[in-house]
Amino acid sequence: MLTRKTDTNNLLNAIKPGLLGLIVLLAGCAGEREASRYSQAHDSGPEQHIDVSNIKDAIPRVEPVSRYGNPSSYTVYGTRYHTLKKSKGYQERGIASWYGTKFHGHRTSSGETYDMYKMSAAHKTLPLPTYARVTNLQNGKSVIVKINDRGPFHENRLIDLSYAAAARLGIMGKGTGLVEVTAIDPSAEPDTPLKPRIAPSQPKVAKAAATASRPAAGKPYAAHSVTAKPTPPDHQPLLYLQLGAFQSRDNAKRLQSRLSSVDLPADLQISEVNHNNQRVYRVRIGPLTSVETADKLTQLLADHGISSPRVVID
Repeated sequence: MLTRKTDTNNLLNAIKPGLLGLIVLLAGCAGEREASRYSQAHDSGPEQHIDVSNIKDAIPRVEPVSRYGNPSSYTVYGTRYHTLKKSKGYQERGIASWYGTKFHGHRTSSGETYDMYKMSAAHKTLPLPTYARVTNLQNGKSVIVKINDRGPFHENRLIDLSYAAAARLGIMGKGTGLVEVTAIDPSAEPDTPLKPRIAPSQPKVAKAAATASRPAAGKPYAAHSVTAKPTPPDHQPLLYLQLGAFQSRDNAKRLQSRLSSVDLPADLQISEVNHNNQRVYRVRIGPLTSVETADKLTQLLADHGISSPRVVID
């Protein structure tokens, strides 16, 4: 689980002057703002066991872009994030975390109230709202969430799930999970439920689902597309940190040599791949044994002047 913090001064720059009073909406679940905002110092799950098996997936609907939480860009902790204009075709693998009781009942970046017992999530760049299927690559379970919040502003995290979504996916025990996030186009009705990509050789960004019928605004997504049985992955996903990708092998070797004296938790590799008909040399460390190892390695790399490595899951 992630304790979230937000630099309010930086967030002021992300909003038009006339909307300065809405700073909390943009920050959403991003962090510990003023002490009076939350009654809990640290986040947690509900005290009693909750059966989430009957909590239904979010039902994708055609909705306008939220009035709040969608600046063209905003800055948190010195990092500038650019909000995507569209979610169509978005597919990304990464690390998921979750948030619960501390933020329950508070407003999200879009202005909606956060309910940890509903299928929702926070994302740094997808437009609000976006409906997405989130698949746990380690057990094949998947849920559909409504992304209506900003965050998580933590190194190496892709998405922050509501308590209910995280519990349905089976990541509550570890607090994090390796997932794939696939945006859903509510105006298109796929013939079959979305399934996780397991083969690492497939492209990172998938083509949008073929359109069949286009419901009117506000009409829910077809019910059969919202439910799917867990599909166990063909193999367990492998976690890497990618330090860079170069068109020159010499540049890749220079980066490799720079870390030759560092005690790394896994192999530092140079792999050759074709990307857009060009030869690319990737410098990666892995496979890593856990998310915690990836987080510690990220700090170690920062100490050696290498910041913001990219999480890669094969």
